[in-house]
Amino acid sequence: MQQRLIKEINSYLGSLSENERIEAINTFRQAIHENSPFREQPVDCVLWIKQDDIIANDYNPNNVAPPEKRLLSKSLELDGFTQPIVVTENEPQHYEIVDGFHRHEIGSNRAVLKRQLKGYLPVTCLRKERQQKVDRMAATIRHNRARGRHQINAMSEIVRELVLLGWDNEKIGKELGMDSDEVLRLKQINGLLELFANRRYSEAWTVK
Repeated sequence: MQQRLIKEINSYLGSLSENERIEAINTFRQAIHENSPFREQPVDCVLWIKQDDIIANDYNPNNVAPPEKRLLSKSLELDGFTQPIVVTENEPQHYEIVDGFHRHEIGSNRAVLKRQLKGYLPVTCLRKERQQKVDRMAATIRHNRARGRHQINAMSEIVRELVLLGWDNEKIGKELGMDSDEVLRLKQINGLLELFANRRYSEAWTVK
C-alpha cells in the first residue's frame, strides 16, 4: 500500500510544473501534518512559501552585528537553511515573521540564495491560538532571549505596549521569561509614569 502510494505520488509530482509541484508538496505536507502524532509541534510541518508573501514584523528587538550577519549569510550559502523561519498566517497567503528576520532578509536579497531557493523560503507556522499581536510579540521575545540577543530599548517598548494592553508584571514576566526586577527596569527605561501607577520604587532603580 505504502509503496503504491509513493509511486503514484512520484508520478503525479513528476507531471507538474515546478511551481505546481511546490504547491502540491506543501499540500501533501499539510495533510500529513494533520494526521501526525506531532501536529502540535510547528516544526512538524515546514512549507515553502514565496518570499513576497512573507513580511517582517514591526517590533523585533533582535539585532545582529555585521560579523555575525556575514557568518549567517555564509552559513546559509554553504550549509543551506537548517532552521525554518517562524511565522503566523494572519490571512491566507499572508505571513508575518515571528523569528528569522535576518534569515528572511538574507535569503531574499543574496543573489546566490535567491537562485538556490527559486524565490521561496522555508517557514513553519505557529498554532492558530498564537495569532494575536501580543502573543506574536511574546513568542518573538522568547526566541530572541533563548539565543541571548535583544536590544534593551526595543524590549522596553514591547513591555510598554504589553502594559498598555493590560498585561500585569506577573504575566509579562511569565510570558517573556523575566523576573520582576527586569520587568520593572524595562518599564523605567520608558520613563512613563503611567507604567508605575500604584507602584513604589526608589532611586536604586535608576538605570546607569
